[in-house]
Amino acid sequence: MHMEKAEKILMLKLDIIFKRVFGDSKNEKIIAAFISDLLEIPRESIKAIYIDNVEIAPEYLDMKFSRLDLKLDVDGRIVNIEMQVNREPDFRERTLFYWSKLYCDELKTGEEYGDLKQTICINIINFNQFDCENYHSRFKVLETERHEVLTDKFAIHFFELKKLGRYKRNKRMEDWLNLINAETEDDLMAIQQETQIPEVKDTIVMLRNLSKDDKLRMEAHYREKRMHDEATALGHARREGMAAGRAEGIAVGRAEGIAVGKAEGIAVGRAEGMAAGRAEGMAAGRTEGRTEANKAIAQKMRSSGYSLEQIKALLGDDFIG
Repeated sequence: MHMEKAEKILMLKLDIIFKRVFGDSKNEKIIAAFISDLLEIPRESIKAIYIDNVEIAPEYLDMKFSRLDLKLDVDGRIVNIEMQVNREPDFRERTLFYWSKLYCDELKTGEEYGDLKQTICINIINFNQFDCENYHSRFKVLETERHEVLTDKFAIHFFELKKLGRYKRNKRMEDWLNLINAETEDDLMAIQQETQIPEVKDTIVMLRNLSKDDKLRMEAHYREKRMHDEATALGHARREGMAAGRAEGIAVGRAEGIAVGKAEGIAVGRAEGMAAGRAEGMAAGRTEGRTEANKAIAQKMRSSGYSLEQIKALLGDDFIG
């Protein structure tokens, strides 16, 4: 039976497509629904969205990394959305650094610290970052024993696409994340049939319309290729690093083992030598002591009139020296 190959689509998790959908102010209704469902905040609380920092320069397409930072001002909240496809080293620390810059940059000269805005970082990542089943991890600043929140102005969210389907938590949230994770037309059709979110359906229509743009499809294909090249290069470097580390570890372990063995051998040899020397010394001392004592006794016996034959019969030859 011949199986037809699933039709590929313009993937929403590709940076240039993500930017087309969530970085265009004309799609404010879609963006508001997306943020509302991901952050679990009332949709009516989002009354205005201002978009910044979404431009992708032409030379960006030739870069190997695939990342898009999208900064929004949502009703007094600073929201940074990052779509990251390939794993980066020290990703947690980099996210914290991004959050701190966003938080600090909003304070203008002469303003009070209380004027600082709530700053939220949303990281949608195509790799596993945490050792847990849940695809959504939210971080706040808490007191370690009372769990009292230090401030509501700090929030960092991680959405791990690889964990979708393992742990059902929030259907609306999962509809959006499954849409971002979709790679084929079959994926889109399944989401379209199941979702109750009008904006998710609107986004699917938009993706299909974008797919008709030949230039955009070519750019997307090029970006996807660069993305795979980067993943391959990182994987190769990781394997080489592991092999080099294993070889170095074996060499270092062997050298340390020899050194430790030599030191232990010297210590054991010294201890055994001292024990043997002590035993031999005691035996020799005991023998010499007995001989000297017999000699003294023999001399007293001679002075008392005993003959040499009588002394030998009693003491043996030990007295002779």
